[in-house]
Formats: sequence, C-alpha cells, structure tokens
Amino acid sequence: MDLINNLSIGFGAAFTFQNLIYAFVGCLLGTLIGVLPGIGPVATIAMLLPATYALPPVAALIMLAGIYYGSQYGGSTTAILVNLPGESASVVTVIDGHQMAKNGRAGPALAAAGLGSFFAGCVGTLILAAFAPPLTEVAFKFGPAEYFSLMILGLIGAVVLASGSLLKAICMIVLGLLLGLVGTDVNSGVARYSFDIPELTDGIGFIAIAMGVFGYGEIIANLAKPEEEREIFTAKVQGLWPTKDDFKRMLPAVLRGTALGSTLGILPGGGALLSSFAAYTMEKKLKLKPGEVPFGKGNIRGVAGPESANNAGAQTSFIPLLTLGIPPNPVMALMVGAMTIHNIQPGPQVMTSNPELFWGLIASMWIGNLMLIILNMPLIGMWIKLLSIPYRWLFPAIVLFCAIGVYSTNNNTWDVWMVAIFGVVGYVFIKLGCEPAPLLLGFILGPMMEENLRRALLLSRGDWSVLVTRPISLGLLIAAALLIVIVLLPAVKSKREEAFVEE
Repeated sequence: MDLINNLSIGFGAAFTFQNLIYAFVGCLLGTLIGVLPGIGPVATIAMLLPATYALPPVAALIMLAGIYYGSQYGGSTTAILVNLPGESASVVTVIDGHQMAKNGRAGPALAAAGLGSFFAGCVGTLILAAFAPPLTEVAFKFGPAEYFSLMILGLIGAVVLASGSLLKAICMIVLGLLLGLVGTDVNSGVARYSFDIPELTDGIGFIAIAMGVFGYGEIIANLAKPEEEREIFTAKVQGLWPTKDDFKRMLPAVLRGTALGSTLGILPGGGALLSSFAAYTMEKKLKLKPGEVPFGKGNIRGVAGPESANNAGAQTSFIPLLTLGIPPNPVMALMVGAMTIHNIQPGPQVMTSNPELFWGLIASMWIGNLMLIILNMPLIGMWIKLLSIPYRWLFPAIVLFCAIGVYSTNNNTWDVWMVAIFGVVGYVFIKLGCEPAPLLLGFILGPMMEENLRRALLLSRGDWSVLVTRPISLGLLIAAALLIVIVLLPAVKSKREEAFVEE
C-alpha cells in the first residue's frame, strides 16, 4: 500500500508540464549523444551541470537521468550500424549487432535493442521503486574486499566471453589493466607511467581507447583491403521489424538479461557495463537451437540480452545512489554533484526528507522509457538510411565524428592523437586475431580494482587474508576459480573452440 501512495506522490511530481518537458529534453539529448560516437553521457552531463543551477531540483535530476538512460538506448544504434560502441555498455552489442547489419538485418537488430531496452527499463524502475529500501541492507554488506572479488569474477567472465584463444584473451585483459594504471596514484599523488607527458598524468581516456580500437582500427583494416573486398554498408535491408522466429528467440534473452541486469545494477561498481558483459556470456553458454545463427555471426539473442541487461542495470544503479549516497559509476557521481548543487545530501535521508524528489525521479523513469520507445522506433528507418551512404563518404564522416567527439570531452588535441595511435593498435589486434572487448573491461575495472584492494588492505593493516575471511568475498573468489577450472576442462575447452570457429 505504501508503494502505491509513494508512486502517486512521484507521478504527481513528474506529471507537471515543466518536468515532462525536461524528461523529453533529457531523453532526446541522451539518444543523440548515444548515437554520436565519442560523446558519452559523462561528458554531456558534466557540460550541462552548470545549466542545472537555474532549474528546480526535481526537474534538474529528471533531465540528467533522462540523458543517462537515453544514452543506453542510443549507444546501441552506432554499435549496430557502424561498429562503434557509442557507450561503454554497448561494447558487446557490437559483436552480433553489427554482423546483423552487414547481413541486411539492421532493422530487427535495432528493434530488438529498443524493445528489450524498454521492457528492461520498466522492470528495472519497478524494482527500484519496490526494493530500494530493503536492498540497501545487501549493499551495506559490501566492503572493499567484496568489490575487489566481484571485479575479479567480472574479469574472468570476460576471458570466458572472448572468442578465440584463451591466452590472447588473458593478454588483452592484462594489457587493459596495465593501461588503467597510467596516471596519478590515488594514495600518494605521484604520476605513474606518464613518461613526463603532462597529458598522461590524468590517465588515458576511455573514449580515446574505445574509439581508436573499435572505430579507427576497423577503418584502417577496411582501407587495407582491395576495394571489392571492403565491407560495404549498402546491403539490402530485409524489413525493419523482427520476424516471428526473432521474437521467439528474443523474448527469453530479454527476460534473462533483465533479471541479470537488475541484480548486478544494484551492486556499486559499473552495473550497466558488467551486466551487458555477463548477459552476453550467459547467452553464449546456452545451446543454439536448430537453424539459429551462431554467436559472432549475427545472433539476435546477442543483441537483445546485453541491451536489456545494460538498461536494467542503468535503472537499478540508482538504488545505491538514492539509498546509500554511493555513486556506482561516473554518471552517478555527477548526479551526486547535481544534488549537492541544490543542497540535497544524497543518502538514505532523501527518501524521508525529500519524497517528491525521490519518487518523482523514479516515476519520471517510466515516462522517460515510454518517450524513448516512441522516439526511437519511428527513427529506425532513418538510422537504416545511414547504411546506404557510400563507404567513401562514410569513412571520413566516422573519422570526423570520432575526432570531434573526443576533442569536445577535454578540448584537447592530445586526445585526438591518442585515438589515432589506438587506431593503429586496433588494426594490429585485428591482424593478430585478438578481441578488444576484454581489453576495455580490464581498462575500466583496473583502477577500481586497485582502489578497492588498497582500501581493503589498509583497513586490514596489510593482511591479505581479508579477501578469504569475509564470506561474500570468499564466495565470489570461489565462483571465479570454478569458472577457470570449468573453462580449462578438456571437454569444455574443445566445445568452446568449436563454438568460436570462424566460418
């Protein structure tokens, strides 16, 4: 009964004309920045923070939240159409989504991403509304040791997920972890591996690596081929809507992705990102049905599962922010900034001291998800038109968009050069047959792992046994060890190799 009363307060706050306008602006901006490679929600929200000074607190947070979950929708569009993850959580959507586009099935891929995202977003918001208060207790049990163990499990999951050689996947993760160490040491404030280059003291930007390895690397690989062998996007599009078979395969994947994303989103530490990787791993482990396209060749489950998971994760990642005041990712850290601008202290007291803000934000997510599906579904045809652009125009356009996007984040030409360097690195990876997704996961989780490990050791006075004496941490490490053992079993290893054989 309390939930109904609370939601009626929320919808009362969200259904004002002003708040509806700001929800729409947020969703539209989110979709656009998701579609444009290189301009992520972090950069956009950071640029718009000063503009929220003049807005009422509820309207400001509704708009910023719309930008965040709108970018999760938009990020899949560039991932599917031009092999560029517009958002870090769309990295795995690239694998099968882009293959579907090349096979002339971009419409069903975009529809699967949109519908899966809508369903997962609604479920994630319902979970946020119903379980936010009791779920704070679960999050309270997670200390630095547990976070470290959770991230170890995430990295081992990424090794299992990578196609091809296990050794190459491990090397890519290690390389990602090493790249994540570049920058300033959090504890001592000393610059590490920066080679006296001032720009490297802040570390290497995620956008520079993602755009370089995925975007520029792919372009260089295509330019290296004779013209008749290049990937041409002018493939004939066979309908914009998924078929009956597609829906049959999509539905269970959407339900699994939503359940997984809702669970992982609650845990601070990259909910949406870990959720999409975990959902793809899970889909890949399930047996292919007769006549189903293999993974990596354009399987619709490889789009629907991760896209549902990252949207559910994006919605439930508001739980630690609104209930504990802990930002689980950089976007939520900016939301904390927006709240403090308006003299609101994030944490458990928000629910009692400012119920209109708390429940208004939750109600606005339902409205926002509905706006996104109404916005995105009719636009599928327009996005498909991108496929008919001749490749000689598409190449420079992608290069230019990436350069503008990367430059706009810090207004620094250094970042543009970094993208170019990582483009060459990405081309080398393609030649060596290495998959870049584990590298990105290692790069993102590396600094978070280091921080949590050091914090755990600091609290235990240097005693490493803290990782195995805490039950949740021990459980996560055992799960990680079991995963390694299972993958190394001869029967599983041979089956895994069969599943990843290139046709």
